[in-house]
Amino acid sequence: MNAQALSLSEDQAEAYDAMTELLAKAGVDVTEGHTTPLNEARSQVMAIVGKAGSGKTLLLAQMVEAIQGAGVDLISGDYDGKPRKDRRTIAVLAPTNKAASVLRNRGVPATTIHRILYTPMYDPEYERIADWLAGQGEKPEIEGLTEVALERARLFYEANKSIPGALAAAGLKGSDFIQGWKRREDPLDIGFIDESSMLDEKQYEDLREIFPTLVLFGDPAQLAPVGQSGAMVFDKLKDGRKLELSRVHRQTQDNPILDLAHALADPDVNFATFENMVQEAASKDERVVWSPRVEADLMARSPVLVWRNATRIRLIQAFRGAYGATVDTLLPGEPLICDGIELPIKHRKKRIDLEARGLIKGAQVIYMGPGKRAGFSRLHVIGAEDPQVSAASIIKIEAPGEEEPFIPFAARMGAAFLHGAAVTIHKAQGSQWDTVQVFAPDLYAAARAGREEAGQPLWKRLAYVAITRAETRLLWITRAMLAKPSGPLVTNDLPSGPAKLELTSGEDD
Repeated sequence: MNAQALSLSEDQAEAYDAMTELLAKAGVDVTEGHTTPLNEARSQVMAIVGKAGSGKTLLLAQMVEAIQGAGVDLISGDYDGKPRKDRRTIAVLAPTNKAASVLRNRGVPATTIHRILYTPMYDPEYERIADWLAGQGEKPEIEGLTEVALERARLFYEANKSIPGALAAAGLKGSDFIQGWKRREDPLDIGFIDESSMLDEKQYEDLREIFPTLVLFGDPAQLAPVGQSGAMVFDKLKDGRKLELSRVHRQTQDNPILDLAHALADPDVNFATFENMVQEAASKDERVVWSPRVEADLMARSPVLVWRNATRIRLIQAFRGAYGATVDTLLPGEPLICDGIELPIKHRKKRIDLEARGLIKGAQVIYMGPGKRAGFSRLHVIGAEDPQVSAASIIKIEAPGEEEPFIPFAARMGAAFLHGAAVTIHKAQGSQWDTVQVFAPDLYAAARAGREEAGQPLWKRLAYVAITRAETRLLWITRAMLAKPSGPLVTNDLPSGPAKLELTSGEDD
């Protein structure tokens, strides 16, 4: 076992060694620190699964560090650089921007699956700058860019490893240097996929085509993708190719939120017993809160997690009313959830443009105000490395008892959005927030319904996913009441990105 793995638990060390063996077969020796050229004929898949607190992210981070130490290049969706026969690469991916940002916040450089499946096409002139920044070319001379601007780009890239961010630091807009997006044709090398319980069969097969060596990291206790009958893509892997981690107590000790999540595995725990456990935890630890009402202030950035769509719509309406939003207005600072791209098949290239820049189904977005063009909105994409975009938007506000939503902003075609002050627990998978509000009456309704998923009571799966979205603090909401906000909605709490991108692809040009 490599010395880097010495701090791991016994089952983590076993998984580390299994990955080391898998990588050795692929020509990457993390023990000796060297590589051999890629053998594209070999295809390997392994899964590392475990519940929250089992150390999957720690294991992923240590293995990525060891792989890079062996001379393997880490690639992102920004820019691949020139291919070389002797170059070995690894990509760390997650299904959504938010899930990728959770990894990045923990020191693991990650991007989304979309940003690997679809790659940017750079203007040839600015591609010379990208080659230089990536260490694959000489420093260029570009008309209109001074030495000072190039130095700003270099310093930004050294600190952030983002080509678009570096070019933006030099004074360029995304539309200056990115001409479009294309589906990746050439295979890559090693892929680490986090939150793989969210993958559907199509995404899994796409990844198999691109990565000869694929390692999936996932939580078997989460909710399976809709339409897969409770099954996850790693369930089909044979013995020896799926390793399960146990909870690492020394890494998660004194964590009441994880204690509650793991208590759900006990078959003797019913809903009433569990609520008693939550109330007891709240009496002992401020990280768990037993609350009779929803906090409107938190909903602006951390949605209330619910099971039923009717609950979601009622809470959204209560949130908007509390902030004084009228039926025909949308206030800067209101949260949105991308509901997909509404474009005909003939505009497939435009769909790729929108999705590659983060506007994929389930993406969390903050409305910043109307765009300069009719039907456009200025948006902040949560978790994206370049979060500020202006996009053709179709924003839908649902109302209780109404079949058709009200649409305050609508382009003829583009990215569609629902309100995001409350979301279903299914859509919250892959995301984490510092503080999470869980609407307990909905979980009680699921318990009363008596439904099961993959042999487990549905309410327990829902509760597990909802609880483990909380990084620091959990609010268990017991009644359908809303606390008044402490002030108006704001946008100045959002970090600015290196580039503002105008997504004109949502309109007929």
